Amino acid sequence: MCGIVGIVSTEPVNQQVYDSLLLLQHRGQDSTGIATADGPVFHMAKARGQVREAFRTRDMRSLMGNIGLGHVRYTTKGAAEREEEAQPFYVNAPYGIILVHNGNLTNTRELSEDLFRIDRRHVNSTSDTEMLLNVLATELQGQITGLDLDPDQVFAAVEQVHERVEGSYAVIALIAGHGLLAFRDPFGIRPLILGRRLTSKGKEEWIVASESLVLENGDYEIVRDVLPGEAIFITLDGQMISRQCAKNPRLVPCSFEYVYLARPDSVMNGISVYESRLRMGDRLADTIARHMPLGDADVVMPIPDSSRPSAMQVAQKLGIEYREGFYKNRYVGRTFIMPGQSERKRSVRQKLNAMGTEFRGKNILIVDDSIVRGTTSQQIVQMARDAGANKVTFASAAPPVRFPHVYGINMPSRQELIAHGRKIPEIAAELRADHMIYQEVADLQAAITEGTSIDALDLSCFTGDYVTGTVTEEYLSWVEQTQLS
Repeated sequence: MCGIVGIVSTEPVNQQVYDSLLLLQHRGQDSTGIATADGPVFHMAKARGQVREAFRTRDMRSLMGNIGLGHVRYTTKGAAEREEEAQPFYVNAPYGIILVHNGNLTNTRELSEDLFRIDRRHVNSTSDTEMLLNVLATELQGQITGLDLDPDQVFAAVEQVHERVEGSYAVIALIAGHGLLAFRDPFGIRPLILGRRLTSKGKEEWIVASESLVLENGDYEIVRDVLPGEAIFITLDGQMISRQCAKNPRLVPCSFEYVYLARPDSVMNGISVYESRLRMGDRLADTIARHMPLGDADVVMPIPDSSRPSAMQVAQKLGIEYREGFYKNRYVGRTFIMPGQSERKRSVRQKLNAMGTEFRGKNILIVDDSIVRGTTSQQIVQMARDAGANKVTFASAAPPVRFPHVYGINMPSRQELIAHGRKIPEIAAELRADHMIYQEVADLQAAITEGTSIDALDLSCFTGDYVTGTVTEEYLSWVEQTQLS
């Protein structure tokens, strides 16, 4: 999971990209980068850490030009501690291309071999983004017949990228002297949204970003989501051309975007994140009513912030008092996306504090958006007990996470997942909770897709059914071995 943005403007774009990355900071806190194009010249700055930490005045002054892109990184491929793994990535031919990518490629072993032996390209990192960039550069080079580059050649190159690359990818690239290219994988697993605004002189400016809140904050009109398999090319003078570049595109967006990753004030694939979380709460309440002993909840408490809409609906539907018992320190990063398990463990009590007056002598129903490794959940249960709770029931607005998520979320190893190989009572025992209640898979899908024409979601981390059809048991074992070694 990462956050990406690309802007074609009529004025210097550096501040716009910076502001957009601040809005996308929740999608990644390991590193960040900005690149701009001033005519044929690229300018780039990237560093470890969050946006406010990474860029100084001198960096912003150097990022000249009216077209640019940016990235916030949450590590799924490559090493979090290596600054050279940060995006954007650059190749100098053809023309010069700078690229950012949100997602995760699942055929990196084959691509690495082909890039070296067939394409004769050197990849200088372990990042799948650099591989993707070099595949695009190779295919674009193969389409060029003269000095000029036209959109037909760009789209033909993207068609070949779709043929060679497997996994999830939302991509934004700058092609020096020509414009901005954005495209999405044939299943639309990771989000990408197109926006437009008119200047006072009637000229069009364009933006593509991971979440709609970026567009709304910049006073852009939301045009639409980039379609699965579609490529969009925006010229330097603001002309937008689009084409479907995949043979059999099908929208199957990632369910975890709605469960946890996206901000609630975003709309992706026509679905309001906030409203989908309310519906998750409604359906979870029905499941709780069937499974929780009567009288075992005096109050409902959310784990701030992403579970709050679901918890409010649970309380309302069950007629149980809603209370805020956990106070969040907003200056600690999101625990789930900490790069290492030891950092996750260390950060939980820094991140949350339980207010004893809300817990003492009460039966507590805690609602969280999901439970992945269980590290945070176990400590939360203990915090509730230490604060004086009588009984603790733990409810998850998502189903049990039993399988690795290979499309851009850091859930690589089955051994790390608390629900893998365990029944729900066994999970409750691990968390030291009195009761454990999970959302049903069918209820989650219905809550997210209600009122839309979307008929499928990527639910692979809950079901083990990988939508690209290319993820094998051998691949999962290889991923686990490389992550744990």
